[in-house]
Amino acid sequence: ILTILGNSAVLATAAKRSSFLKSPELLTVNLAVADIGMAISMYPLAIASAWNHAWLGGDASCIYYALMGFLFGVCSMMTLCAMAVIRFLVTNSSKSNSNKITKNTVFILIAFIWLYSLLWAILPLVGWGYYGPEPFGISCTIAWSKFHNSSNGFSFILSMFLLCTVLPALTIVACYLGIAWKVHKAYQEIQNIDRIPNAAKLEKKLTLMAVLISVGFLSSWTPYAAASFWSIFNSSASLQPIVTLLPCLFAKSSTAYNPFIYYIFSKTFRCEIKKLQCCCGWRVHYFSSDSSAQNPVSMMWSG
Repeated sequence: ILTILGNSAVLATAAKRSSFLKSPELLTVNLAVADIGMAISMYPLAIASAWNHAWLGGDASCIYYALMGFLFGVCSMMTLCAMAVIRFLVTNSSKSNSNKITKNTVFILIAFIWLYSLLWAILPLVGWGYYGPEPFGISCTIAWSKFHNSSNGFSFILSMFLLCTVLPALTIVACYLGIAWKVHKAYQEIQNIDRIPNAAKLEKKLTLMAVLISVGFLSSWTPYAAASFWSIFNSSASLQPIVTLLPCLFAKSSTAYNPFIYYIFSKTFRCEIKKLQCCCGWRVHYFSSDSSAQNPVSMMWSG
């Protein structure tokens, strides 16, 4: 519920401000699409299976669930990587060079991200890697436990881990360290000035917001990655079901964090949310009132 409501608010705000969106903000919209796509396509099936105390739908729904999770997970990771790279380029470029990152460039980048994610999600369907149930039985993902006996599966895991996890994560860390150093040097240069330029404050705030989004995603998925890697080299029976369940739930919760981060750091997003709240409040009050013309609150909204 938090994921759908929060990211729907992000998408509604973006749609309302579409003509004012800057090129890097399109990646934020793409991240919201991936998060809400994961919530809509996966979570209802997982919740129903949890109430059933067993997976629903058999092998077909298991493969579907795992494919959706892999697709949206890789998409989110690569989007965060692209956000870090673009923020690094914007921070370390002159204003004239930063304007070269156009919306068309970002649209092409987003298309590449989805194609890249789709490619990795399809590979287990064509024989490189496997999809299967989680050890606790009410979720499906890449069948980690099958890979320690299969060279084909192990090569898939190794390639996926390097190209979809390690390299993007290292890129994110390197970019934000570079940005932090650049911002630190910039503040040193203006430390004798009583008033810090608004542009520098905005740059620092945007960078901090992007860092928190990346840290939230990586920290949410790290326990799951650790439990999954343990399953590669050891039997799944060596881990208690609760040990595999909690990291999975924690990883899925990553889709709900971002709207709260936007709300804290983005004044524009806060204003748009308040407008949406006012609009929804007016509608609920209007439809629940028999004589809105005589109600002072309704009269105020009409005015």
